[in-house]
Amino acid sequence: MKQLYPLKFRPLLKEKVWGGHKLASRFGKNGAGLLGESWEISGVKGDISEVSNGPLQGTSLVQLIEDYGAALLGKKVMQDYHGEFPLLFKFIDASQDLSVQLHPDDEVAKERHDSFGKTEMWYIMDADEGARLILGFNGEMDKSRYVEHLSKGEITQILHEEPVRAGDAFFIASGTVHAIGAGVVLAEIQQTSNITYRIYDWDRPDIDGNMRELHTDLALDVINFEDTKAKLHFSEDEDTVNEVCTSPYFKTSVLPLTKATSRTMETVDSFVVYMCTEGKAAIEALGVTEELTKGETILIPAEATQIHIKTSKATLLEVTVP
Repeated sequence: MKQLYPLKFRPLLKEKVWGGHKLASRFGKNGAGLLGESWEISGVKGDISEVSNGPLQGTSLVQLIEDYGAALLGKKVMQDYHGEFPLLFKFIDASQDLSVQLHPDDEVAKERHDSFGKTEMWYIMDADEGARLILGFNGEMDKSRYVEHLSKGEITQILHEEPVRAGDAFFIASGTVHAIGAGVVLAEIQQTSNITYRIYDWDRPDIDGNMRELHTDLALDVINFEDTKAKLHFSEDEDTVNEVCTSPYFKTSVLPLTKATSRTMETVDSFVVYMCTEGKAAIEALGVTEELTKGETILIPAEATQIHIKTSKATLLEVTVP
């Protein structure tokens, strides 16, 4: 069996009615039409990533897990997730507002869809002047008041809008009403799930001219009406590992690097994923070096205990599974 090494994957590009051209023009994602999402590493059924570099090129993520198991994922991850890849990594370009939506938790998603729930986080890479996110509600809210505004077509009047800039980060717990606003480019880290409950879509047809399905009934008993407190507060010190977010599903840190650094992973029983949000770097692990540039993602197998990063300027998101 071939030796593992730092793995890149062929992006799965998703055309969206709200997508734009920044994923192509800024990150070199070569897709047609309005690209909304680049799925960087995916174990979602029907959208399984394939290796794009080195001797394992063309191998699917599912096959990698079957062949390498804990050496790839880590013993704890392999055990906890029964051999499924637990996270989905994306870059997203919103040239228009996304639908207002939310996601079920693990319990509801398992019962209704035989799926993981969907908790996610966003790291803002670029934001036009005046760009914003929708996160929760703009005042005290309960089910009856929500239903009243929904039935009158006035849901936008009760949504909280959060201004954003590059470098901001947000934790979107399951049940949180949210939408990415126009003019935002971000990196998304989420559970392996594609379950979304749309509650409002700006009365907008999709790319085929059809109105997209809403899931207002499914959403009703899943919505969190409490204050979301989604914005994350963290340090951005240069040449330091700055912890951004730790949840039961993922731990994310930001590394704003101006020089070479090394990471020791002997106590981390998980694969490591780096998403490059600025600059470029050379990443060496298991005796193999791979270049990583802005808009690219790489997976370091769990069996790598040392990771060496060479750069003069790069910002990396480092993600592991707790």
